This record gives sequence, structure tokens and C-alpha cells, in this order.
Amino acid sequence: MIFKAGSIPWLLGHEMRLAFREGRNKTQMIISIVALAIGFLFLLALGTGLGLALRELDWAMTPAAAAVIGGVAFVVFTFMLSMALAAAAQALYVRGDLDLLFSSPLPPRTVLTVRFLAIAFNVSLIPFFLLAGVLIPVAILGTPQWLGALALVAAMGLMAAALGLLLAMALFRVLGPRRTRTVAQVLAALVGAGVFLLFQSGNLIDRDRQDGMADQIEAMIRGTVTIQLPPFADWPARAAVGEPLPLLVIVGLAVALFVLVNQSLGRRFAKDAASAIGANTVVRRRAMAGDFAHGTFAATLRKELRVLLRDIALMSQVLLRVLFLLPLGFIMVRNASEGANVLLPGGAAALSFIAGQVTASLAWITISAEEAPDLLVSSPAPVRDLNRAKLWAALIPTAALLVIPLGLLAWFAPVAALAAALGSFASAWSAGMISIWHQRPGRRADFQRKGNLHWLIVIAIMIIQALIGFATFLAAWLLTWAIIPAVLAGVFTLALRRSDAQILAALRER
Repeated sequence: MIFKAGSIPWLLGHEMRLAFREGRNKTQMIISIVALAIGFLFLLALGTGLGLALRELDWAMTPAAAAVIGGVAFVVFTFMLSMALAAAAQALYVRGDLDLLFSSPLPPRTVLTVRFLAIAFNVSLIPFFLLAGVLIPVAILGTPQWLGALALVAAMGLMAAALGLLLAMALFRVLGPRRTRTVAQVLAALVGAGVFLLFQSGNLIDRDRQDGMADQIEAMIRGTVTIQLPPFADWPARAAVGEPLPLLVIVGLAVALFVLVNQSLGRRFAKDAASAIGANTVVRRRAMAGDFAHGTFAATLRKELRVLLRDIALMSQVLLRVLFLLPLGFIMVRNASEGANVLLPGGAAALSFIAGQVTASLAWITISAEEAPDLLVSSPAPVRDLNRAKLWAALIPTAALLVIPLGLLAWFAPVAALAAALGSFASAWSAGMISIWHQRPGRRADFQRKGNLHWLIVIAIMIIQALIGFATFLAAWLLTWAIIPAVLAGVFTLALRRSDAQILAALRER
């Protein structure tokens, strides 16, 4: 044992092991380690090329370069903040082990310090890993000052963790324990989504404005047009290249903010965690006989839609993927309105593929993430009706999300809209049926890891959706060749079919 049992490094190492091990069996852990090693080698190769280029380049910190580096740092910090907010909500509600740790011989201050440090470490891990692989060869090849970017990322992680904890506890005070988890996770999703949409904003304006913006950016890079940054706005960029004063000030502010939050809010965080544990009890409405007046299908469909709408935090994770539809839909409508019909088939194909992916996620929730599978299996209701209701519960939200982009597209390009609608329905239906035939019951908490979806089924769904997308692409061109990938997708889908008896037998074996 390297560190003393009960010390902060010892507990922090335990937290890191839990984070890496979560949702993975031994084989998956080995695969993850191999994948990380291969990725790191690729980054080292990329960094070697960059280091050789920087040795030959007479580079200076111009206002334009500082603005670019500062913008990248801001985007990375925004993602870190969204992750920290979600992690703070998880520490309050999901882990549920703080009361056990507080009753142990460990000092509560040590427990909270480690938990807060773990949040900062987790939100910094991905950018630190990516930068380290690139910057280590750069430093070895003669420009070690760029290692300051690693210290900047660590400081940003501490700041994001502190602000995420502050925001989570502010929500707790304003909204109460029951709503904080939902709002925190939705806000975390919206922050990340907002950055994505900001990057896509250039695709939503007309081409003349795009060309004007491109000319301005090129002029700033060449130095023909100068920009005036506000005071201290270039400090993140200067810290990234290792200038001592900006780096020391930013790191010092980050450490001071983290220590202040840890010292001042630690005891309140513990009380909030205890209150959150008691708030997880949900009072359920007693089912009335009238709920089943319209049959098993209608009752089950109503129940599944109600559960989806009630679990807003889970739905936000699914709907975050739907944000890809927004820029895609705008681009398709803009191309159609400008007469650029040559670009519409690709957009229609992408729309069908995304519709299938969203439905697959919703179908996993409605079908496999059933809270009472044993009760349903032993109920007198026909299994086919139950599965059909769960399938439509996954299809209805997807259809609602597609109404606006397909409606706008139909106004300008009816043929492309029809192809996109048929392709989206086929992709969504096939994903839902495969989820029924190969359902693997699991907890809703496993949604992000998808640990209960067999990787062969995931690959099969993606292949089928790719074939449907290709058929949609050809159909938007009014080409009869579209029948070939469509038939292949149907054959592959039927090859995965299971009967009701086979589904029940598979469920009993689990």
C-alpha cells in the first residue's frame, strides 16, 4: 500500500478506481485500457509532428492567436462546468454512500475533500489526457513552455468543480431536494448543447455572410486587421504557453476558489445529501380500474409515456442527442429554399439515421429498463400487446421531434421530405423491433453506459440503419436502386427476429 489507509490520496485513488471500473466487467476494462493505450500512441505521433513544425515556425502571441486559444479554453471550461454540475447532482442523489462514509472513523472533512477532488479530477481527465499526449512530444522537441496548458486545464477543472458545487447547492436551496436532481442534469445537458449549437450557428446563416466571416477571420490571422482584446482577456492564452505571471495567478485563483468552497460549503453539502436521500421516496398514485377501460395496450402506452415524461433527467440525456437534428434540419430547409436540391439526399439520409438512434435509446428505456419485469411476465396481459405499447411509447416522441423539420422540408422539397419520412419511420421501427426481440432487462441508471446492450446487437442496428439511410439517399434522388439497400435492411432485420415464446424463454434465463 503506497498511501496510508484513510488518507486523502488513499481515498482519492479509491474514487478513481470506482470511476474507471463503473459499469465494466474485467474484459471491458482490458478493452478500455488497450483502447486508451492505442489512442495515446496516436496522440504522441500527432504531437511529434506538431513539435517538429513548431521548431521551424516563428510563432508569436498575437491578439488573434490569444482570442482563438481563449475561445477554445472557454468552450472546454463550459463542458467541464456541465460535467461538474451533473457530478454534483450524482454525489447528492445517486451514490447514496455519504451517510455511510460519515458514520465511518474517517473525518467528514476528509470525505468531502476527496469527493470534491474526484469531481475536479473527472471533469479534467479527458482534456488533460488529450493535451498530454500531444504536448509531451512538443516539449521534448524544444518548446516545453506549452506544458503550461496542462496546468491551465487542471486549474479549469478545480474552478469548474467549485462552481458546479455552488450551482447545485443553490438549486437545492431554491427548488428543494426533489427537483434539484432533475434541473441540475437538464442544465448540464443544455450547457453542453448550447456550445454545440454555437459551433453550428455558422451553418444557419446564408452563404454571403459565411464568406464575409471567413474573410474577416483570415484577415485577423494574417495580421492585416487587428483586434483589441479587453484587459486580461489574453491571460488564459499566455498561461497556456507557460508565461509565469498569468499561469500563477490563474492557478492560484482556482486553488483558492476550490478551497473556499470546500471549507465553507462542506457541512451544508452533507446536510443536503442527507435531505436528498429522504426525498427519493415518491408517492405513487393508486391505479384506478378506469385506467384499463380501453384495454391493455392503451393502459401500457399511457403508463410508459407518463414514466418517460416524469423522468425528465433521463429524457434530457436522450433528447440531447436530438439536438443534432436542429442544425441538420435548418441546413436542409435552407438548401431547399435556395434550390440546392443536390444536397438534400444526404440530409434526408442523416435524418433517418438519427431517428433510428433516438428510437433505439427510447426503446431501451421503455422495453429493457422496466422496473417490474417479473410482474409483467407473470401478468395475464398478452406479451405482444405489452411489447407493442412499449414500442409505440418509443416511436411517438421520435415522431413528435420530426414533425417540424419534415413539415418545413415538405414545403420546399416534397420528394426529399417523403423519402426522409419513410426512411425515418423504417429506421425507427427496425430499431424498436430489434430492441423487443433482444431485450436485456437492466436498471435505468445504466442508460449512459448501455451496459445491458450486447455489442453485436448495437452493431446490427447501426448496419441496418446505415442501409436504410442509403436507401433514403437514393430514394430522394428518385432512383429505383433504392430498393436494393431497402430489401437488404429488411432481410437483416427479419434475420434477428424472435418469437414471443423465444423472448419469454430468454427473459426467464436472465
